[in-house]
Amino acid sequence: MFAQTTLNGREITYTLKRCKRKSIGLKIDSHGLSISVPLQTSIPNVENILREKADWITKKLKHWESKKHLVLTWTHDATYPLLGEPWRIALKPSGEIQMACQLPHEAVDAALVEQFTAQLNPGQIERFVMAWYGQQAITCFKQRIAIYAQALNLPVPPFRLSRAKTRWGSCNSRGIIHLNWRLIQMPLHLVDYVVAHELSHLIEMNHSAGFWKLVENAYPNYQMARKELKEYG
Repeated sequence: MFAQTTLNGREITYTLKRCKRKSIGLKIDSHGLSISVPLQTSIPNVENILREKADWITKKLKHWESKKHLVLTWTHDATYPLLGEPWRIALKPSGEIQMACQLPHEAVDAALVEQFTAQLNPGQIERFVMAWYGQQAITCFKQRIAIYAQALNLPVPPFRLSRAKTRWGSCNSRGIIHLNWRLIQMPLHLVDYVVAHELSHLIEMNHSAGFWKLVENAYPNYQMARKELKEYG
């Protein structure tokens, strides 16, 4: 059954499952919050547990919502994350389309945008957005590579954008850094972790203790960033 509650000022819908178990179990995934409880558990008891776990629940739900935003749809009203911030198609005064950061307090005149972009099919929107992502990624990644190469006392290596399905970054034996274009969607601190990680491979082509020490010297909070990045898959 579905139920609702309010946690940290936010209304949350969750799935309640009654089953033969001795304790209450919470699960948060792409489908939202689900709670498994013993058969005789009362709703007030469930609510108490939810309030006790409110900070954890709202944090995890926010994380899964951010993951959903990484799934791109090619429509005029879609949101396209850039360095963790939402961007959308907007209009220049001339009527040309552009990308603009959508701040929480700003409203987008969807009708006006649709009026000017109705003639664009999903393929055209995809090409426009992907070209924008590519430009942003090249500019950002070059800058971050230069910063962390200096931190590791390395010459700035060449890099290429990657479309790998399972890797955020890689480094080959020729010293070329490959960074997944999707990193540009992530918050900057996650970009920095991947850059520091791959540059450290120019010194240690392994994952030894010495390698992780290099990463830590360049990016001290690497363990937290590594854990957060893994949650994105």
